[in-house]
Amino acid sequence: MKKISQLATKHPWLILSAILIVTVYFTVQMMNNSRLETDLDEYMPQTHPAFMYSDSAEAIFNIKDGILIALENKNGIYNTNTLRKVKELTKALQDMKEIERGDVNSLYEAENIVGTDGALDVTPFYDEVPDTPEALEKLRNNVRSNEIVYGRIVSNDETVTILTAEIEDDVFSIDFYNKLLDTAKDFEDEENAIYIAGKPIVEGTLVFLAPKDMQQMVPIVVLVIIIVLFIALRSIKTTLLTLLGVVLSIIWAFGLMAAVGVPIYSVATILPVMLIAMGVAYAIHLFNHLKIFLTRNPEATRAEALRNMVRVMGRPVVISATTTAVGFMSLLTSEVYPIKYFGLFTAFGVVVALALSLLMLPAALMLMGIPKNMLSTGAKERNHPLAVGLTKWVLSHQKGVVIGSVIVILLSGWGIQKVWINSSFIDKFNKDSDIVLTDQLINEKFGGTTILNVVLNSSDLDAFKQPDILRLADKMQVEVDAELEEVGNTFSLTHFLKRMNQVLHSDSAEYYTIPDSQDLNAQYLLLYEMSGDPDNLWKQVDYDFSRANLTFQLKGDDTKTIKAVLDRIDSYKDDFEELGVTIRYAGSGYKAMVFTQLILDGQIQSLALSLLIIIVILAITYREISVGLIASVPILITTVVSFGVMGFLNVPLSTTTALLASIAMGVGIDYAVHFIERYRDYRKIHTDKTQAAIATMNHTGRAIMFNAIIVISGFLVMLFSVFPPNRELGALISLNMFTSFVGTVTIMLVLINRKKKFKD
Repeated sequence: MKKISQLATKHPWLILSAILIVTVYFTVQMMNNSRLETDLDEYMPQTHPAFMYSDSAEAIFNIKDGILIALENKNGIYNTNTLRKVKELTKALQDMKEIERGDVNSLYEAENIVGTDGALDVTPFYDEVPDTPEALEKLRNNVRSNEIVYGRIVSNDETVTILTAEIEDDVFSIDFYNKLLDTAKDFEDEENAIYIAGKPIVEGTLVFLAPKDMQQMVPIVVLVIIIVLFIALRSIKTTLLTLLGVVLSIIWAFGLMAAVGVPIYSVATILPVMLIAMGVAYAIHLFNHLKIFLTRNPEATRAEALRNMVRVMGRPVVISATTTAVGFMSLLTSEVYPIKYFGLFTAFGVVVALALSLLMLPAALMLMGIPKNMLSTGAKERNHPLAVGLTKWVLSHQKGVVIGSVIVILLSGWGIQKVWINSSFIDKFNKDSDIVLTDQLINEKFGGTTILNVVLNSSDLDAFKQPDILRLADKMQVEVDAELEEVGNTFSLTHFLKRMNQVLHSDSAEYYTIPDSQDLNAQYLLLYEMSGDPDNLWKQVDYDFSRANLTFQLKGDDTKTIKAVLDRIDSYKDDFEELGVTIRYAGSGYKAMVFTQLILDGQIQSLALSLLIIIVILAITYREISVGLIASVPILITTVVSFGVMGFLNVPLSTTTALLASIAMGVGIDYAVHFIERYRDYRKIHTDKTQAAIATMNHTGRAIMFNAIIVISGFLVMLFSVFPPNRELGALISLNMFTSFVGTVTIMLVLINRKKKFKD
């Protein structure tokens, strides 16, 4: 630290020039090479077995996510004007370059399987738009009698019809979304309203707008932090220097990300939040010590004061930053690349914030001068009454503090049992947003907007022409649909066969069953290939009929819903295995659930690893394992309380909230390290442990309190975000800050005060 302090005070221009050059380089990189990753499939580990199988199944059955366009006429869709709009809107979608012509389905494009004179005929429901009462009534009856269309393309109350446009994973963009909205507006009138929904819309909008919302919120957060920081430091100069260091660490982190070709994933939008929280802390501790040193040594020169600031505070700041960076580096154990990169570049940002605090701040003050409010005016140093009162109260109520801490932990543990995992994307929007309301409308009128693909596999060719296998598949679909409210509809090869069997037997309802003969099933399927669009068939079964795709429409995309359906489907595994068939899953709904689980599993592993590493680092640094254990107490309490509050408030674990434990660890260890470091120093000066504790509280406790107040004030602003996850993030970060501060100055103070002595 001596060399660093001398470098910063002897060559300030060199330091600042080097920082400027690096900042310009990273700024250019960020401006030229930064890109936002909008394809959520790229967020997922491509080598994970679940994703590899799902991707394979999607390729076999041409499974794509669909944009759902609902056309509603509250007086009923069976009128010439509405049906003309369905036809024209279908053609407008087919003309868009982002959509393949054959990937658009609607009442106009749908096939009606009918029997004529013992032969199978596949015809469109209408080509020319019906314009007479008789033609309209005929269309209505044709739809009502076709189970493949009724309730799937036309709602049961006949007021809404759905158009589906399937797109590739990388097609969605805000421009494309706006084009869809403009097209929808062109077709709306007083009677016909159009709504757009579907997983690509929900996920794509979230990926684009969540970072944008964060970009809008961060400046407001920074403004609030500046105001509170100025009140705490009482100096424009130190306030701006503190914020400058934080901003530069953010630029360097995102600049390096751009320079090495790593895209900005949505989770990376939390990175500025993290660096603001930790970067501000380093500067506050340095400036707090500088003021105390100048009060004690009014005759000290500017260089002497700044060198002392770096020499004395350098050690705890470096220890704090090192343990924080190591904690984030532990995220590299995650299987999810966005989480790996988040941990890596947050750790880099922490190191940058540390370096700038130890080099830029003293160099800048060497050139600009130390703020007048830090210079001694002849007033003697005195302990703040709050520091004295709080310390004496804590030490005189040690048993109460311990009991209170235990009660808080037990209550939080109870709350943790209520925490649930949520992979839903729709829940990330406000309940009254257009996307949520549209999703609710389609879930109410139709089977649901979330698709779960159940893939049945057999080693036998033509397995899915066998009546026993087809009947079991049909039984599973019917029973799961009937028993679970979460399931709105199912569809598979069995629906084609039952429909063909019925229409070829004079539309008799008793023949809406799977034929008893494998040969008859094969004949029906051959007839459909010759009469209809075979591409519709190959979305349900592969070419050798050894694999089948069963589609389940769900009325929710959250983990609870998907898990309940999976559990019920899994109950049929034994029955299928007796027939030589296995069950696997595919599609975006399933992958989103697995993705969320991977994030949470990775968080648990990284938390355990980082906690162990931090304890080891502190034990080695202070040459005592007990110090490492004591320092971990605020971290553990903060983490437990955070998740406990989530349980009580019904805030689910999601891709955003799962990372809060990392934040809790980064903040908690910072407070603990500074407090322990200063307490050890004062124990060498004061033989009375209470006086040492009071001096520590007056010195470092005050800095910790200022830091907590500043960051809490800033992130409470995020409660005004338009996205619920960002509001949850702001509230929980604020809670973490408060809990870490309280845990440090209460239970950790009690524990460290009980140590008889420290090793030098």
